[in-house]
Amino acid sequence: MSIGNIFGIAGTAMNAQMVRMNSTASNMANAGTVSSSPEEAYKGKRPVFEALLYEHQLTQGAQYLGGVKIAGMVDDQAPTKKMHDPGNPMADKDGFVYGSNVNEVTEMVEMMGAARSYQNNVEVVNTARELMMRTLDIIKA
Repeated sequence: MSIGNIFGIAGTAMNAQMVRMNSTASNMANAGTVSSSPEEAYKGKRPVFEALLYEHQLTQGAQYLGGVKIAGMVDDQAPTKKMHDPGNPMADKDGFVYGSNVNEVTEMVEMMGAARSYQNNVEVVNTARELMMRTLDIIKA
């Protein structure tokens, strides 16, 4: 495995965690939204990661075996919240509004997990860079 692969693999992981963080931010931003039907209510989004283990999985933007790519985004399947609020202009004929299925506590845990994973991969890059610099120092001497 070349040094370029280390940076590439860590880069794919950092990109994946950034997508995870962006979806978490979007979920948090929409946590308090309401709609007039359960179908229209905001559903939390989750990225689906795919490990790049085989040559046939390598595509544009995901070119390192051992890395990770975003296979897609899926909606959270948790039920939406039904609330009786007849004064709300979004209320249906029975006076109900439907809130998002986002759980703020879950989103905070996702955010912390994404941040920690991102930081771990930054450390991988920093360690690899430091090892390269030490190797160059040995060659110079």
